Amino acid sequence: MFGIPGKQAVTITPRAVKQISKLMEKDGRAGLRIGIKKGGCAGMEYTMEYVDEADPNDEVIEQDGARVMIAPMAQMFLFGTEIDYEVSLLESSFKFNNPNVAEACGCGESISFNVPGHE
Repeated sequence: MFGIPGKQAVTITPRAVKQISKLMEKDGRAGLRIGIKKGGCAGMEYTMEYVDEADPNDEVIEQDGARVMIAPMAQMFLFGTEIDYEVSLLESSFKFNNPNVAEACGCGESISFNVPGHE
């Protein structure tokens, strides 16, 4: 596990908890797995998928019935992130309020990070 002992890597807002729990129950899944991959105009993108079980190296966060698994390669990039779920007239989606993001593209789908020692 990456981070500070006793502190969760991410927090989940009540709206996101409700949506994750609803989708877990509907599809009979173990939880939402979040990762990071190379891509997009800013260099990296979040990945999300509902999975049947956690990988042994995932950090598992459970909050009020919602379960989020953080992939090992994403843990250092997501530490301190708040996961929210927003609904508007045109779309509904998960939002990541991530203090580690150095830059995001205009569409908000792609991000880059300041990694210590790699500036």
